[in-house]
Amino acid sequence: MHIHILGICGTFMGGIAQLARASGHRVTGCDTGVYPPMSTQLEAAGIELVEGYGVEQLALAPDVFVVGNAISRGNPLLEEILDRGLPYVSGPQWLADNVLRGRWVLAVAGTHGKTTTTSMLAWILEDAGLSPGFLVGGVPMNFGVSARLSGKISDSPFFVIEADEYDTAFCDKRSKFIHYRPRTAVLNNLEFDHADIFSDLAAIETQFHHLVRTLPRNGLVVSNAREASLDRVLERGCWTPVERFNAADGWRIEGDDADGALRLFRGGELVGSARWELSGEHNRANALAALLAARHVGVPFDKGLEALSRFANVKRRMELRGVADGVAVYDDFAHHPTAIATTVAGLRRKMGSNAASGRILAVLEPRSNTMKLGVMKALLPGSLAETDRVFCYAANLGWDAAEALAPLGAKAVVEDDLARLVDAVVAAAQPGDQVLVMSNGGFGGIHDKLLVALNARAA
Repeated sequence: MHIHILGICGTFMGGIAQLARASGHRVTGCDTGVYPPMSTQLEAAGIELVEGYGVEQLALAPDVFVVGNAISRGNPLLEEILDRGLPYVSGPQWLADNVLRGRWVLAVAGTHGKTTTTSMLAWILEDAGLSPGFLVGGVPMNFGVSARLSGKISDSPFFVIEADEYDTAFCDKRSKFIHYRPRTAVLNNLEFDHADIFSDLAAIETQFHHLVRTLPRNGLVVSNAREASLDRVLERGCWTPVERFNAADGWRIEGDDADGALRLFRGGELVGSARWELSGEHNRANALAALLAARHVGVPFDKGLEALSRFANVKRRMELRGVADGVAVYDDFAHHPTAIATTVAGLRRKMGSNAASGRILAVLEPRSNTMKLGVMKALLPGSLAETDRVFCYAANLGWDAAEALAPLGAKAVVEDDLARLVDAVVAAAQPGDQVLVMSNGGFGGIHDKLLVALNARAA
């Protein structure tokens, strides 16, 4: 089969492209602004990329067009496909029909931590010799790719997938995860997000309940006991066993950021322990969810904990991009106020309370659709309270970032020009400082621009 993918450079659609190629299909695709790391992964896999959405691509004559959810009506190639009555399908539907069918799917859903938890779960299964296939919305450093069919020549029955609640495609406004039909489902947390497609939290809860309704009786739901929203989802009806975590009298995980300790408890009983490289309560909660999901497919806790001791995290999750003139520059995907606050708190704990360890300079691009709409703007000052300085890139926003960040006073700088923003950060940065760049996009390559400018300053 020859498939041509519209919107191929998104992490999800790029992952589908790699899975299709590994399955023996011919794969081509198009996007605007074809860029690494996804373009590099795709080219390495032998996938031909086309810049833009010109109708001349119809001459490729694929068996089916696979349409990503970034493609909307008015796209010239999509309009021509519709006018000519050519076959097309959404990415999640193609995945369900051609990759997931017949497999034991382990799906990780939630507002925060999906990518990290999915990567942890895939790694635990890999370390246990189960060789799962996976599709992750990032690049797990233990694997170096965002997707693979399986780890062996003979297919593994297990497939681990990041289960996104965003809509499927222009023609299907259900959440992507409705298509996956998992047997094991992790419900990590649930807050309001994606204000461009959901009117309120209740609307998202309805989609999560649609997911729960697809689970079999011999499956498992791993749910965060601290989330009232998830309790409401399950109270609407659940026909599958539920394992709750983060409950005082149930499964919980404790740790120490200073020494990397992980201690797994059930009630007051210590079940197992390990040491790892990650920090923060949010990552420990992610680890606990992954351990419980892995146990459902037969991986005992001691093996799972041992695997986590070798877990190398995910690109763009507190990833150190470099140190220049004594200033460390980190890259993080945080773009929701809760994720921003958690990321900042994790870096603060990592640095310690010693003033000599430097300051946190947060560099923020409010880029997600929800952030661009200004729905979360009132929460930003609180989420950045633990930082020492804040630099916000305000280009293409529909709201006044300077006004929103005014509660932070003089420590906040707002710029709508990237070059001026880089200059402001470099002028403020001192040896020992930690520059924390937060965006769900490429941010104009600001990480490298900062490192180059800091090195030039030191020369």
